[in-house]
Amino acid sequence: MNNSPDLVLLDGEVLTADARFSVAQAVAITGGKITAVGSTDDIRALADARTQVVDLRGRTALPGINDSHLHGCAFGFNRPPLALELGYPAVRSIADIVAAVKEAASRTPEGQWIRGNGWDPGYLAECLDGGRMPDRSDLDAVAPSHPVYLQDFSGHLTWANSRALELAGVTAGTETPEGGRIHVDGAGNPTGLLAESAQDLVQRHLPRYTREQVEKAIREAVAAIQREGITSYTEPGLGPGGTSLFAGAASQLTLDVYGDLARSGDLGARVSVLLLLTGIGGSAAEIAEGLANAKVPEDVDPRILNVIGVKLFADGIPPNETAWMREEYPGGDFGCLCVHGAADALRTRELNEMVRLAHIAGHQLGVHVTGDRAIDAVVDAFEAAQAEHPRDDPRHYVIHADLLGPQSMRKLAKHGFGANMNPAIKWMIADMLEEQLGHERAAYQYPVRSAIEAGIPVTASSDAPVAPPNWRQGVAAMLLRESKASGRTFGPEERVGLPEAVRAYTVNAAWQDFAEDWKGTLESGKAADVTVLDGTLTSLDPHDLPDVPVAMTVFDGRVVHSTEGV
Repeated sequence: MNNSPDLVLLDGEVLTADARFSVAQAVAITGGKITAVGSTDDIRALADARTQVVDLRGRTALPGINDSHLHGCAFGFNRPPLALELGYPAVRSIADIVAAVKEAASRTPEGQWIRGNGWDPGYLAECLDGGRMPDRSDLDAVAPSHPVYLQDFSGHLTWANSRALELAGVTAGTETPEGGRIHVDGAGNPTGLLAESAQDLVQRHLPRYTREQVEKAIREAVAAIQREGITSYTEPGLGPGGTSLFAGAASQLTLDVYGDLARSGDLGARVSVLLLLTGIGGSAAEIAEGLANAKVPEDVDPRILNVIGVKLFADGIPPNETAWMREEYPGGDFGCLCVHGAADALRTRELNEMVRLAHIAGHQLGVHVTGDRAIDAVVDAFEAAQAEHPRDDPRHYVIHADLLGPQSMRKLAKHGFGANMNPAIKWMIADMLEEQLGHERAAYQYPVRSAIEAGIPVTASSDAPVAPPNWRQGVAAMLLRESKASGRTFGPEERVGLPEAVRAYTVNAAWQDFAEDWKGTLESGKAADVTVLDGTLTSLDPHDLPDVPVAMTVFDGRVVHSTEGV
């Protein structure tokens, strides 16, 4: 029997991400697994004529990147030609967006929808320095006969024109959905901006994606993330509650298509899934119904596709002033929980019951929560559910956790719960957040170092399509904590070192997946998922890191991306 490796990577900087953060020179891969890690001479000696040999030439190899919160299908749908790309730096003003919509209207039959994604008021000239927000009249001027739906970079705010509002029946008299906000002008008329659950008023009228479109979006997303060196990711919310999230890209159909791709061997990445049983503004009754009727793919390899938990939305986001805060926003509001209930006490009780039901059903819980008051409420709900119904290592975690405080940190660490943060988003919004929350809170946002020192497994993710799935930008943001707009430093005391940043994208993310025993490090016996950076990571200036390309991606022992034609 021939035991020679299928593939060896030689003469590089191999960051194993193991407990000691060991650095080797070479790695051998056989049958989809890591079979040896060591010096170049030792690994070269294992190869024979059939072995594929890659000279790393000093470049860094590290465990395949695991983006632990990435909306894969939505990322695929929010790229041209399926949607207008309206993100920075392509657009820097409302006028730029209006021009893009005008061009789209010229080639789109009247009455058909125009979709776009990625606009960010923090980078639109008209919105800066106390300026105005986008308005439906901006879009009406260039597309009066087309319904226009433009979702912002976060996925929590929609900008629609009058035709779209008309089709949706949104008027001055429309009742605001629980957990949502309809922006209105001085006369009480809708401006075209819809936040959180109010987005569904328009989204439910968008044409539904077909199975073929969903499959294409997933395939395009996987191809794109392979080029980024990502071999695993978490789809944070697919199911019946995702009908309106990302315009339907998080629906049950998407989960079904993932199952088809996994069974046929065509997925090309390891995907963990959180079930979304109810959307923003949901209720415990909807969670109970969803748990009773949940439909998950069967006959799939759990190392390729695995439904591991349930996603809940607890509140909104600070930029929209919908995160539930202990200190008020400039306008005097505190935000609130985005769940069923007419008052804070009722919403808190509803959240507790939603968490309790999913916990008792045996699911891991990943809860979207950003405001400090909301985070405390979610962590208390975790703790209460575990006290009532003790489970062995449920690994619940808070998603985003922008303003995670010391009290909740202690509780998360005590129970072995985690925190999933988005360092690149901080880089994107720090300056804008300073205007809303003040410098102290904006600097504290995403307290990675404090959470790690408290004993919490911290994972890092892009939240694509909210931010591009560029893990190098995320690592740089954790090392530097500088802002995109001004370059200023926000919260330098929360910087971490390279080992902590790499682990957040590798072994800690594998922990979140209940998979740290078989992936997440470059050690013998682990899955052969490897990312090769076109540079030497330990000697790079972090400012240069985001622009360094990925030279090679190895998934399950196969080279699925290479800049050198390997």
